[in-house]
Amino acid sequence: MNVPSGGQVLPCSRHLFDVPDHVAYFNVASIAPTLRTGLAAGNDSMQLRAQPWKISADDWFTAAEQRRALFAALIGASADEIALISATSYGMATAAKNLTARPGRRVLVLAEEYPSGIYSWWRFTERTGATMLTVARGPGRTWTEAVLDALDERVAVVSVPQVHWTDGALLDLERIAEAARAAGAALVIDASQSAGAMPLDVAALRPDFLVTVGYKWLLGPFGLGYLYVAPAHHDGLPLEENWIVRKDAQDFARLVDYREAYQPGARRFDMGQRTAFELTPMATAALEQLTTWTVPKIAATLNATTARISAAAQERGLAVSDPRGPHMLGIDVSGRTPQHLLTILGNADVHVSVRGSALRISPHLHTSEGDIGKLITALDSALGR
Repeated sequence: MNVPSGGQVLPCSRHLFDVPDHVAYFNVASIAPTLRTGLAAGNDSMQLRAQPWKISADDWFTAAEQRRALFAALIGASADEIALISATSYGMATAAKNLTARPGRRVLVLAEEYPSGIYSWWRFTERTGATMLTVARGPGRTWTEAVLDALDERVAVVSVPQVHWTDGALLDLERIAEAARAAGAALVIDASQSAGAMPLDVAALRPDFLVTVGYKWLLGPFGLGYLYVAPAHHDGLPLEENWIVRKDAQDFARLVDYREAYQPGARRFDMGQRTAFELTPMATAALEQLTTWTVPKIAATLNATTARISAAAQERGLAVSDPRGPHMLGIDVSGRTPQHLLTILGNADVHVSVRGSALRISPHLHTSEGDIGKLITALDSALGR
């Protein structure tokens, strides 16, 4: 099953989102709608930023630390293990900078994986002399099987997501993590398409690094992301050197007493300007709402929604991703013109995306019964039924 059995389904929470009734939005995997509480928090923070004399020295630190702790709790980590970053590319570049490989060793990635990670590993192989090992999924095979078949002692780094970004196809991270440890390989997880929508437990998985953006399933603003860094790498080198991550940075009067020591844990990997006065309250409001809902309940609810859409697609002879994450569904549209499908759906105010050969469906708790009906009706129209 895609989610733990017995997961409680939450009621539709459309009233918490600014999504008009006539809009059926199924593209959270691209960018999530902002919560109303996030909008209110953002408006308040812009008002504060307009009057900077009201910003105290503590304000440079307290809200960022609250955001760090909230995200850490969602993935079973401690706040000391989380760095506040800007994007997937920033997190992947940090991981690549702090890992190494001997010449001839391999970096295992998935075929058609998200490009930000691939480009980081390209640079890694140039620096180390390692090579890329791109794993493809054959017909009737799962991504997990493909990864495990290729993962041997020649692999130095395994860089995989929890679900494939094009169609939500699921990977069994527990099995992959165990195999990576047995092979002596580092494990890097791109959770940008799963953190906040699927249970994740870094204490059980024990990855070296895990990265996610904040504007998809974490329902936050663009530009604020997160990086889990295992304690073994806490003495590593950050991408940049900025004042706020150094020891005793809270003492503004002594900032010119330059220090070698960093703030504790993964904070040395924080991006510059991580305080983000205008955006941090929006991210915090979203993380608080996710904490209230709980990730297992979100996953169970989204699984019920995507299961209904999957059944309707299969009734129409369309192949769907399987196994898959609870929150995303890929409907195979190979042999059809993707832009034509998107135009027909868009004209009906049904918003989805095409990634690779899949029509990617990604709902959230704003999704209503009416939205599901509109999607199925518009899909019938697009297919000429």
